Amino acid sequence: MTDTSDTRPAEEEARAPRYGRLLHRLMRFIPLIAPLLLWAVPCWVLLYGGQRWPLPVTLSGTALFALGLVGVPLAMARGHGRRQQDRAAIIGDTLLGASWVLFTWSVLLGVLLRPALAVAGAGDSQDRARIVTWAVLCTTAVLLAWGYAEARRVPRVRRLDVRLPRLGAGLDGLRVALITDTHYGPLDRARWSARVCEKVSELDADLVCHTGDIADGTARRRRAQAAPLGTVRATRARVYVTGNHEYYSEAQGWVDLMDELGWEPLRNRHLLLERGGDTLVVAGVDDVTAESSGLPGHGAHLAGALQGADPELPVLLLAHQPAFVDRAAAGGVDLQLSGHTHGGQIWPFHHLVRLDQPALAGLSRHGARTLLYTSRGTGFWGPPFRVFAPSEITLLVLRSPHPPASS
Repeated sequence: MTDTSDTRPAEEEARAPRYGRLLHRLMRFIPLIAPLLLWAVPCWVLLYGGQRWPLPVTLSGTALFALGLVGVPLAMARGHGRRQQDRAAIIGDTLLGASWVLFTWSVLLGVLLRPALAVAGAGDSQDRARIVTWAVLCTTAVLLAWGYAEARRVPRVRRLDVRLPRLGAGLDGLRVALITDTHYGPLDRARWSARVCEKVSELDADLVCHTGDIADGTARRRRAQAAPLGTVRATRARVYVTGNHEYYSEAQGWVDLMDELGWEPLRNRHLLLERGGDTLVVAGVDDVTAESSGLPGHGAHLAGALQGADPELPVLLLAHQPAFVDRAAAGGVDLQLSGHTHGGQIWPFHHLVRLDQPALAGLSRHGARTLLYTSRGTGFWGPPFRVFAPSEITLLVLRSPHPPASS
């Protein structure tokens, strides 16, 4: 009898690299396959699913889908590539968001509604196919109109108490306002920015935080939209950390502009906030993408951010991406504030976000001590839509386990 106990692991190890290489090759085709699916699936569901439309309708509809398939990449390339043409970016972003919503509801209603109509005995197969078409078109139109209004409005304020076991009694009730992911971009939102900043100022916060992704574009190009940030009022401090989008568009320019506007960039450093005889360490780190940006001095370094701080004091950390929370928990941070996820922005994109980040939105616990608050963001990126992922301005009221008697 031949002993194969030693050969099987070797065979499996030999196959593993082959499977890895195959998966890597397939991943290279995703940028080509995904746009094709976004347009081909709705085209099939709406035009070729048994509707038997008149030939001019079928040909016109097919031409529109083909135009979208070709036009979106071209518009995105002109808008976000080397030319940076804002008008092309607006067209490309809008069509990208519309195609995602149309794709989603073509799949859902195509799979769910048609069988339901058949069970209900609603007409013949052609009638049912046409009902699905109109249902998809109407649902998409309603969601896009609502999603556009949600994206462009001034966010509602989300208020919550956060209890930190190490927070001193003198700091009980400390008000922390959080904005993030404002993403000033091709659509001029200077007036929206001013209204957001006014609303933040009305919160009478002790500390106002911006956790990055200020804009899509350089500080010089988006300065007019970002300028209202200089009007934000805080009783103690205004602090800022970089997001990944700053590193797509001259991050140091944004750091310098925020400093000019009166915000304190916490680039791997901290400040101390004192009240009632107690102290809170407010620290910040560069975005994790800074490490590969090539910019001198940029990188996410928690040890540097906490250097010199008393380890017995509670720590509030600003880090753009929730994924940094593993390092924060290992470093003994009490509360991390993040953005980046947009809550998914356009449903059901949140399922893909969850593959990349440990939290989508809201308050979550990580390890024995560390809490993470993930904002759904104040603005929007790219497509000017928010579907089932509302934007927010957040007001966190920090609570001590031993508040003063007068509280």
